Amino acid sequence: MNGPALLVRSLRKRYDDVVAVDGLDLEVSSGECFGLLGPNGAGKTTTIEICEGLTIPDEGEVLVGGRRWATDARELRERLGIQLQETQLAEKLTVEETLRLFRSFYRKGQSVDRTITLVQLDEKRRARVGTLSGGQKQRLALACALIGDPELLFLDEPTTGLDPQSRRQLWELVESLKAQGRTIVLTTHYMDEAERLCDRVAIVDHGRIIALGTPRELVASLDASQIVFFAVEGGETGLDATTVAAIGGEVGAKRAPRSADGGWELQVDAPHVAIPALLAALPRHGARLTELRTHSPTLEDVFVALTGRALRDA
Repeated sequence: MNGPALLVRSLRKRYDDVVAVDGLDLEVSSGECFGLLGPNGAGKTTTIEICEGLTIPDEGEVLVGGRRWATDARELRERLGIQLQETQLAEKLTVEETLRLFRSFYRKGQSVDRTITLVQLDEKRRARVGTLSGGQKQRLALACALIGDPELLFLDEPTTGLDPQSRRQLWELVESLKAQGRTIVLTTHYMDEAERLCDRVAIVDHGRIIALGTPRELVASLDASQIVFFAVEGGETGLDATTVAAIGGEVGAKRAPRSADGGWELQVDAPHVAIPALLAALPRHGARLTELRTHSPTLEDVFVALTGRALRDA
């Protein structure tokens, strides 16, 4: 593809009174794994479906490899691979029969045998789709997206509902596709997935991109070296917000404390200074510590800092 693999400008889509996509802009370079990260309902899937030619936008422009769906739909379908958020395949067909069917949709593509090997389903070649596990069905759905040897691959929430082992198997497949130089657009609400797979990430909320950059750049934007979580007797009601804010000031928190998981989170620069200060401050405020832990900042912490809420709360 010449120029950007995907270019979106001023995209808008409304469903009755709900604005799903609100003036969204993005650009994906060839050979890049680009992630759309956000909570359910943020507008990720609607954006992807517009880019895939499945949904017509109310406003805006979408160029896929320099081409438009209105005039170049046939050629675009030959050049794209799409894995939908939910893929329903004929359960009575075998894995091999399913892929032979999908291969027949394309004038050019890759062989069924190579694709089965690529997604590690050789042992299930003659198994019926209805007998496959959730992870195996997701790999088959990915195989269907790959059978046309696409230049651009759309993966919409590819690991939702999978067990940890199946998720990691899918990650390894995506990493192998990245190594081949394929362009991938991935939507997810899993932080670890985006951090591991994506070259760049756009955080989406209420149909808009609120942050854009590499995972490392976005995490660095927090300007905090550690997140300190603490809980006290009585849970979140054991301390009022005013008292917690005062404690945050005493320990040198970078931002206002956030309630989370029955306790509070503090963003700090020097945990070796902040933690002793916290342990000294709590008794002065009549609070007894019940839990204390720290972690390095993540993309979820970035999202919380930008929106005031966690991805899983949305």
